Amino acid sequence: MKTVLVPTDFNVESLKIIDSLVFTNKPENVGVIFMHAFKLSDSITDMLMLSRRGRDYEKVSDEFYNQMDAYKQKYPNDIKFIGIEYFYGSTVAAFKNFIEGVNADCIAYPKDYNFNPIHKFSINPASLTKHCGCQVIDLDIHEFSKEEKLFDTKIPADRINALSV
Repeated sequence: MKTVLVPTDFNVESLKIIDSLVFTNKPENVGVIFMHAFKLSDSITDMLMLSRRGRDYEKVSDEFYNQMDAYKQKYPNDIKFIGIEYFYGSTVAAFKNFIEGVNADCIAYPKDYNFNPIHKFSINPASLTKHCGCQVIDLDIHEFSKEEKLFDTKIPADRINALSV
């Protein structure tokens, strides 16, 4: 199984990377961890309240959670898990420890990734991922996420009989 770390702002559109991860890693199963990075505050009060980070999970919409569940149902044999984690820090050393802690094998970005902060302490993970020593891949999220557009082929019944004779 391969564990992939995906930096995100928890926009529902970012979940489309799951399709690309499943198809590019077949037949291997994948675990997907969506992460957002926060700079640690210099305030002693903020440091003491670090364990009370439940408010950060409020930044994730119900629609994001619902779509995560939909992807779990769409690929039950290909996805081992989908989760959400937050990284608190701003150094590459701390980020390496985070990667090791979540057992990430690689980091995946959607092509044309644009960082969107969700909080005043949000930081762009690109500077961390560039220097962390973990494989970083760019995936086209639109290549595999499109629904198949199949068309009905209806042959009239009298024609079917003529073909079968």
